[in-house]
Amino acid sequence: MAQRRVFVVGVGMTKFEKPGRRDDFDYPQMALEAGTKALEDAGLRYDQIEQACCGYVAGDTCCGQRALYQLGMTGIPIYNVNNACTTGSTALFMARNMIAGGTADCVMAIGFEKMEKGSLSAKYTDRTNPMDKHVTVMLDQYDLDRAPITAQLFGNAGRDHMKKYGTKPEHFAKIAWKNHKHSVNNPYSQFRDEYSLEQINNSPMIYFPLTKLQCCPTSDGSGCVILASEDFVRKNKLEAQAVEIVAMEMGTDQPTAFNGENCMQVIGYDMTKTVAQRAFKQAGMTPNDVQVVELHDCFSANELVTYEALGLCPEGGAGDFIDRGDNTYGGKYVVNPSGGLISKGHPLGATGLAQCSELTWQLRGLAQKRQVPGVKACLQHNLGLGGAVVITLYKLGFPQAAMSRQIQPQAVSGISIPGFKSVAVFERMQKALEDNGAETVKKIKGVFQFKVKNAKGEQATWTVDVKNGNGCVKLNSKDKADTTFVMTDENLINLMEGKLNPQMAFFQGKLKIEGNMGLAMKLKELQPNTNSKL
Repeated sequence: MAQRRVFVVGVGMTKFEKPGRRDDFDYPQMALEAGTKALEDAGLRYDQIEQACCGYVAGDTCCGQRALYQLGMTGIPIYNVNNACTTGSTALFMARNMIAGGTADCVMAIGFEKMEKGSLSAKYTDRTNPMDKHVTVMLDQYDLDRAPITAQLFGNAGRDHMKKYGTKPEHFAKIAWKNHKHSVNNPYSQFRDEYSLEQINNSPMIYFPLTKLQCCPTSDGSGCVILASEDFVRKNKLEAQAVEIVAMEMGTDQPTAFNGENCMQVIGYDMTKTVAQRAFKQAGMTPNDVQVVELHDCFSANELVTYEALGLCPEGGAGDFIDRGDNTYGGKYVVNPSGGLISKGHPLGATGLAQCSELTWQLRGLAQKRQVPGVKACLQHNLGLGGAVVITLYKLGFPQAAMSRQIQPQAVSGISIPGFKSVAVFERMQKALEDNGAETVKKIKGVFQFKVKNAKGEQATWTVDVKNGNGCVKLNSKDKADTTFVMTDENLINLMEGKLNPQMAFFQGKLKIEGNMGLAMKLKELQPNTNSKL
């Protein structure tokens, strides 16, 4: 029996955060935010979801139910998934199989993680560690170090690549430099700082050749993907936004992981290679057909060896591949435009779904400053030690429908418009919310709207939501505001920069305020450091 086609119709995610940074960011809040965004993106209600797969690693029984009941208690089956760092992709794999096999038409895959600060460590001492065989093989080749065990596993894989192929430490550093640079344009990324190669090389050494800036952080966050069958897509007129999963394969360790040859095999090189070949065969594609890749860069060493395992370059060719810039904008592929795990963050249960979200935005043309031109096909690689790998290939499901209709993104909407100088004001507000939105929302708890007229008499409306989630800025939104400001383009700039006295502007008619006046006084929380006494 032929499998049915499966489509991504909705995606959503939270900003990934440093563990404990937000007081109101337990897994139910994360899941509610990501799930709501995905439903809004799909234009669906929760009662249209037939089954749900919930992924998390550190959590108690039925966390999935606790997370999703707040979206709607409809009595649907909810499956709780735990599969190391591939947990999110495993939930997606299960959801896809339900639809492909004909047991459901619309399934939600959601992943979330609330992590402890610091490096990962074993939780139980009264049972066999599932990584015991992998670590034993590593210790047959390398002495045990005080560094985190995951850093040793991946660092030793990097060392083995250096011994076998002559790769240099700077190749690993270049990967981290690239991913940090990419993340500058990702509002969902935990870190958005750009670093020089010198800064990356001079950051604290965790385990040679891996410095701190080449290692992914622990993170809190959630991601959500809604899948649907072709019948469901057509019935609900979702063709313009539907991204097809053209191949999806999952696998576990090969016997070579335990034969003691090298640590590249211990961390799943052969597992990735085998599953990637199956996925490309299933799709009738080759690596040359792909333009964008989101892969599992928990450490820069893993990204490097994965280039070869996925067939993006020949075995032993990763160093030249990096030196040519074939892993970034202007090269053959753009790898981890999101910033990858190294910079975006790695909440274990959410990572695979965040990767899917990024690739969906890329194919829809909605990745804003991260957008790769001419994207036709995308590749996703999500790895878990112990071991598991999920590899997925995506294309637009209905390219003609996507071209004929402009899709408005729910999560990354643009705020620029020609002819308005005050765009710069709202870009600063957006950046401030991306950097510290949770704290600002706590202080303000309201929605501002700015109705602005430029010198030509043209009007634009910006909505600044400082009430929900991490806050956001939207252009010409229909969202209801608590307080509305009506001003000219020039006066708004002068007001926000402290050059125009707000009280004087109000009495002179240069500033009109509608709605909650008390909330209006909190606008100063969004101003840059100026002398304004708003």
